[in-house]
Amino acid sequence: MATLFSDIIGLTGTALVVLAYFLLQLERLDPKGLSYNLINLAGAGLLLTSLTYTFNLASFVIEIFWISASLLGLWKWLGRRASQ
Repeated sequence: MATLFSDIIGLTGTALVVLAYFLLQLERLDPKGLSYNLINLAGAGLLLTSLTYTFNLASFVIEIFWISASLLGLWKWLGRRASQ
């Protein structure tokens, strides 16, 4: 049961990350925008959560970088918003 739950969490995270990238390629999202960074952060967070059930070092490392990049994007977005 835990494996099924972690798979659902991980697949949801994957879907969010792929959706963000797909919408970016279709020019439906701004790479500097709030939505793009939040979708990526949520997806990476879910993927990282799924790794607590079935750990994989390579996936763990890439998700840490993905979360860091998303947080940086959000921080820059907040800075731009504050200066307007």
